[in-house]
Parts: sequence; C-alpha cells; structure tokens
Amino acid sequence: MDILTELDARGLVNQITDQDGLKKQLDASQVTLYCGFDPTGDSLHIGHLIPIIMLKRFQLAGHRPIALVGGGTGMIGDPSGRSAERQLNDEAVVLEYSESIKQQLARILDFDQGENAAVARNNVEWLGEMSIIEFLRDAGKHFGVNYMLAKESVESRIESGISFTEFSYMILQSLDFLKLYQKENCTLQIGGSDQWGNITAGLELIRRNAAGEEDVDAYGLTVPLITKADGSKFGKTAGGAIWLDPEKTTPYEFYQFWINADDRDVVQFLKYFTFLSLDEIDDLQKEVETRPEQRVAQRRLAEEMTKLVHDEQALDQAQKITRALFSGEIKSLTGQEIEQGFKDVPAYTADQKEIGLVELIVASGISSSKRQAREDIQNGAIYINGERNQDLNHTIGEQDRIEDRFTIIRRGKKKYFLIRFQ
Repeated sequence: MDILTELDARGLVNQITDQDGLKKQLDASQVTLYCGFDPTGDSLHIGHLIPIIMLKRFQLAGHRPIALVGGGTGMIGDPSGRSAERQLNDEAVVLEYSESIKQQLARILDFDQGENAAVARNNVEWLGEMSIIEFLRDAGKHFGVNYMLAKESVESRIESGISFTEFSYMILQSLDFLKLYQKENCTLQIGGSDQWGNITAGLELIRRNAAGEEDVDAYGLTVPLITKADGSKFGKTAGGAIWLDPEKTTPYEFYQFWINADDRDVVQFLKYFTFLSLDEIDDLQKEVETRPEQRVAQRRLAEEMTKLVHDEQALDQAQKITRALFSGEIKSLTGQEIEQGFKDVPAYTADQKEIGLVELIVASGISSSKRQAREDIQNGAIYINGERNQDLNHTIGEQDRIEDRFTIIRRGKKKYFLIRFQ
C-alpha cells in the first residue's frame, strides 16, 4: 500500500493541492517534506502529534522529513484558529522554547542515520537576516491584499481586529516553503487543516519565483481537525492541555489520557496516532464491539503512545502506577512513582517525623474535625499506603513513609491525599 493510500485509509487526508501529481512524485523518487512548529511555549502538546507522526510516516516510507522550528515566525504569531492577538515573547524566550521543541521532535523522528534521516531547521536562519526592504521587495510584492484578505485565517479576524504583524504571518510562512524548496529541494508541506491558506500561499510564492521553469512540482497536504465524539476539544482535560514534556504532563498522566479514550473515539485514534497495521486495528475494533468493558483497544493505544512520546521505561512505570492504584498496593511504588501518580491529589507537608493519625488527618484536611477523624478511622474509611487502619492511637512514623518522604492516605474508595515529610 503506497503512503497516500494508507493515509487516506486512516482518515488522515483533509486536502491535497494535486493528489495525482503528488502520488506520481512519491512513487518516482524520495520526496523531501516539511512541517513547521512555532515555539509559542516551552513544550508541544498532543495537538501537535498528528503532523509529527505524519512526518514519521513519510520517513518510514522512505521520504525525508524536515522539522522546521519557527524561531522567526514564533516571534510574530500565527493568527490561524485564533480570535485574538498572541502575546509576543522576547527573542531569548523564543530561542529557549525552540531548543526544547527540537529535543521533543528528536524523540519521535530519526535524525541520526540513513538517506532519509530527518533534518531540523530553524527559520530564524533566513527570516532573521532579512531586512524590511528585502521582505517588501522580494516577498511582499507577490501578495495582493485582496488575496490575503480572502484567506480564512485573516478573514475570520477582520471583525475582531488583526495587526499588520499577524497579517504578515502568511508571507513569512510562504517564505519558509520557498527557502526550503530552494535550499533543500523540499516539495511538500504538511500541516493541520487551519494551515491550508498559508500552505497554498507558499506554493504561489514558489511558482512566482520559479518563472521560466518548465515544471514546479510542489504540493500541500493538510490533515483533518480532530474532534471527539462527545463534542469536547481533543487534547484538553479538566487539568488543562496534555503536554509532551514529562515535567508538565507526567508519563502516567499521559498514559491515563489515552487509556480513558471513549469507545467511540478509540479506533479512530488508533488509526490516526499509532503505527499498528490496519488489520490489527480492525481486530481491536472487534474487541471494542464485543468486550468493551475490557478496554483492550484503549490499553493498546495508551501503550503505543506512551512508548512513542516517552520510552519503554516510562510506559513500564505508568503501568506499574496504574496497577498499584487499582490493587491498592501503594507500598510497591518508588518515591518518583508516588510523585507521578499523585501529582494532582491534595497534598500536605508535615513538619514532624512522627505524628498521630487523628492529628494528621485533621491537619491535612482529610477529615473536618477530630470527632469526624475518629469516626472515619473506626468505620474503616482510612487507609495508609493502601492498608486499612482502624487504630485510633496509631502514630505515623518511619514504617509508614515511602522512601522516608511520602505517605499516601485514602479516605473511602477514591479520595487520595499525599503527605510529604520534610
């Protein structure tokens, strides 16, 4: 199955500028393609995964991907999909963000070996050196204002307002495509559906600069906007975005996001995000239809995604935490695993190394009063590191601390509390 046919079968093709022409080029030779990632934050999130994985799919098919970090465009801000101006960051901040994003891309794409090793580029290389006169003469003259106003990314902002800074973003991204076409023989740009206007503008700039050439084989491809069956935005949870940086979203939290996928979404997510064969995904779809309570497809999705974005060790750790929470065997966890698994539960820091159980659960807010605390303990509602404790005179000491730092107290079936010891 050729790469375009597979992408189409997985539902990953939204628009292509010239499908027949692109297919012919992909069949005939190695194609260099790119996707841009603006460093508007210190980490990418799972909303960026589809284009990254698309680059990986093309790489596995023998083509050469360029991961373009927008050190230049990141100083401006893309108006696409936004109702208001972005907050502009200082150059030093954008540089720092650029390095973080490059490292995250390197975890998924292969930059090291082979004829189709991925290439990292930063558009500050050419945009940062361009004077305003060069920008206006060499690029701006090719863009009619009416043409730009008709693009969805600009048109949607006319009423709410758009600055000249963001209005010019389309030209800057077009310059990226032109420069990569000239320097790297890059003939394909991919991106999300909201990038269609910017991509086609880039193709137009390439054609205008290639006047006199017989053929300009350059193409654009967009992937569809991901929507969830319940109507909520993909990649968002009650706690916020799901980040690729393990310091912002732990591997355990990342694993849990995927394992909690809705039955109505999981098969499509397997097609979009994983490299499992379509036949294997069909088998997992049957599991969803016949044994949904087993969540076989969700577990496989969570495994594949955690390995891809983090690594095998992070997956093992996430699974261990999951098993410990399900079984109540909290003592089997390390301190690092405790920090991952209980990152978002209420926490209390105890000053003393030994403290009475009743006193602790009142001080930490687990129970509202000493009377309530005694009732909770006597009724068997209090668990220390997964084990029920009904001793009113129990003192939390060294035997109750994991790595001498943490004690996990549970009240009832699901209310966890993290006690930290200084």
